[in-house]
Amino acid sequence: MQNLRILISRPDRIGDVVLSTPLPREIKNKYPNSFVSVLIRNYTKDIYLNNPFVDEIIVLPENGIYLNFQLFNKIKSLKFTHAIMLLPNKNINWLLFFAGIKNRISTSNKIYHLLTGTKIVSRNKYIPLRHEADYCLDTIRYLGIEISSIYPEIYLTEEEILSAKEIKNTVARNGEKLIGINISSGNSAPNLQKEEYAKLIKKMLELKNIKIAITDYEIPDAFKKIDGLIFFNENKPLRKSIVNISALDLLISASTGPMHIAAALKVKTVSLFCPLTACSPKLWGPLGNDSIIILPEADYCNTNCPGDPKLCDFSGPGGIDAEKLFSKIKNLIV
Repeated sequence: MQNLRILISRPDRIGDVVLSTPLPREIKNKYPNSFVSVLIRNYTKDIYLNNPFVDEIIVLPENGIYLNFQLFNKIKSLKFTHAIMLLPNKNINWLLFFAGIKNRISTSNKIYHLLTGTKIVSRNKYIPLRHEADYCLDTIRYLGIEISSIYPEIYLTEEEILSAKEIKNTVARNGEKLIGINISSGNSAPNLQKEEYAKLIKKMLELKNIKIAITDYEIPDAFKKIDGLIFFNENKPLRKSIVNISALDLLISASTGPMHIAAALKVKTVSLFCPLTACSPKLWGPLGNDSIIILPEADYCNTNCPGDPKLCDFSGPGGIDAEKLFSKIKNLIV
């Protein structure tokens, strides 16, 4: 393909955007002279900063795109030959259609896709079950691009790498392992109750040669009362949080955005998962790093599932609590 100019749209949450990062790399591997741009929300743009395979980041306006002529003119002026919509969105679909992008590819069969002649790459109801990053890459397989790796990547500048080393040397100045714990999950997946995380932290603080950093943007008051914790991501912009996560030796979390950030930075992860298809580690697990997945017992979901995985806190017989989690990870952190 000559003069290939591709716009990748992913107006989604942090983890989803991280899992889109293989696309520009794989496109450029096949077509090094192509022009690749991403269309994302303002709060996720930091994921793509310094990415050597992205020529331009286009940020969606906070007040929506309906009748936003500045965005329309921007996209039209870049003369894209192809658009890939990883998250179906009616307004974005019409915007790209009227901006004159002739070849548009999306991942679900909506009526607005039919009306605009958008090509559909079906996920076939997730059968066979694969990783979300792999499903996203089907959109460029449609263009005849062979995939060399599905692993996501976040690229730090040399200055950011030095900053991460300085952070590690400052908070773990005696050579301690720096362990991150992300308490929240943004209601995107099953997660422990905060009380269980507090119990886990108190048990971990009894160990020698570790420092514990809470990686959340907002810190519950109860955790601020625990002596010895580090809150280096509190109220920090996403890019600063990314740099801080890169300084960790290990991140403990549920299936959430910081887990995918850590994996893309090749930081080791211990992650809590539910075996149900929509939340499965086969679909949403960390990629490309050293990772450990912790699941409840095999029959737990049959007897304890609340019907909505987002309401699950792994409590009850056969589930996951602070004691079980600590027993799984203590040998990793001593």
